Amino acid sequence: MKIPRILLAAGASGSGKTLITCGLLQALVGRGLKTASFKCGPDYIDPMFHSRVIGTRSRNLDTFFTSEDTTRGIFQKNAVGCDISVMEGVMGFYDGVGGTTTRASAYDLARVTDTPVILIVNSKGMSVSLSAYIKGFLEYKKDSYIKGVIFNQMSPMLYPRMKELVERELGIAVLGYVPRVEDCVIESRHLGLVLPHEIPELKNRLQKLAEILEKTLDIDGIQMLADSAPDMDEVSIKPEFTLEEPVRIGVAEDEAFCFFYEDNFRILREMGAELVPFSPIHDRHLPEEVDGILLYGGYPELNGPELEKNSSVKEEIRQRIRSGLPCMAECGGFMYLHEEMEDMDGKIRHMAGVIPGKVYRTPRLSRFGYISLQQKKTVLGEKNLGEIPAHEFHYFDSENCGGDFYAQKPESTRGWECIHGTDTLFAGFPHLYYYGNPRIPEAFLKKCLDYKKQRHRI
Repeated sequence: MKIPRILLAAGASGSGKTLITCGLLQALVGRGLKTASFKCGPDYIDPMFHSRVIGTRSRNLDTFFTSEDTTRGIFQKNAVGCDISVMEGVMGFYDGVGGTTTRASAYDLARVTDTPVILIVNSKGMSVSLSAYIKGFLEYKKDSYIKGVIFNQMSPMLYPRMKELVERELGIAVLGYVPRVEDCVIESRHLGLVLPHEIPELKNRLQKLAEILEKTLDIDGIQMLADSAPDMDEVSIKPEFTLEEPVRIGVAEDEAFCFFYEDNFRILREMGAELVPFSPIHDRHLPEEVDGILLYGGYPELNGPELEKNSSVKEEIRQRIRSGLPCMAECGGFMYLHEEMEDMDGKIRHMAGVIPGKVYRTPRLSRFGYISLQQKKTVLGEKNLGEIPAHEFHYFDSENCGGDFYAQKPESTRGWECIHGTDTLFAGFPHLYYYGNPRIPEAFLKKCLDYKKQRHRI
């Protein structure tokens, strides 16, 4: 398969990857190119910017969650038919699992997908030292995949001299620079960037940034580099399991619940699920004839008054789950299932009441990063679901996190108990990526089908 592609990486977080990626995507779309974008690692908000604001097809790629073949298959499935695919790296280029490996790093993704890398270098306070800095990244791994460089926060006067110096000394293409663009920045909050709809004039900001990058980046050169990416062997990732008949799954989707992996939706649909969105904020009832519900993450803590006020849907969710409606809930959805939740204003809000206890705010990240889940009891009708790759990232904690699974940090001795698991419930702080272990959605959908058959018998 011929799939033009590049990966934008940097030496450290805060180097401008996200802003430059968004600006470049906007510029490519502005040129009339059918563009796909991908975020390396477990990030929900960046792909939301790419897809909802810029209009690209955007997905996550994560070599912790998926094998090399599955990672390539997911990439191909979402990139096929596009003129160019742009991957955005995570953290520093070589920074991976455990802080001591390159596994699941941006470098690892470039290696697995055989993708040319453009290194974004925050040039503030440097000149000749840029050559030494870039040389270190080029030589740390013989197969670094780094084929080009972009200078961020560089003055137009300095750029020609630095381009000539770096290309002459290192033999690598310098593909432009980005000046200071303070009026184009994207604000952040405790879980990452603020949501796209919260930024006034966001489209105008990114359009302005794209116009700047058209003048300061060698976009033709970037396209040529993407076109030089090697052909890929095609990989099929069609799930092995499909339901004997379809089921209807209610998916919470609104201001409070907005953290989704689109590929989770894909695998559920391919297995036979019809996904029906509903809002725990705005809807008074669950959708009709649902056979299960999914409560993903988001910002329930920012929407405490609205969630508390909607007592009818809270009561319906509580009663239906108690009567056997299958439910999977993670992070923000798990918080919503508690009896009480402290919101961002420090006020205690009454929630759905499925999980006894209270969720409370903590001054720092409670637990974060990759984990591997091992079950301790039969859950969703399965005694041995196998190892489940997952991740946690939350500033809130619970008096009752559950103890039906054990979360082990990779490359570490640290671990903890988590998740409430029953025959029909899987609820906890960990976020799951279903391609990492397709037996999870399979077990959930089987329970949904059982519920549907039982409901029809009644």
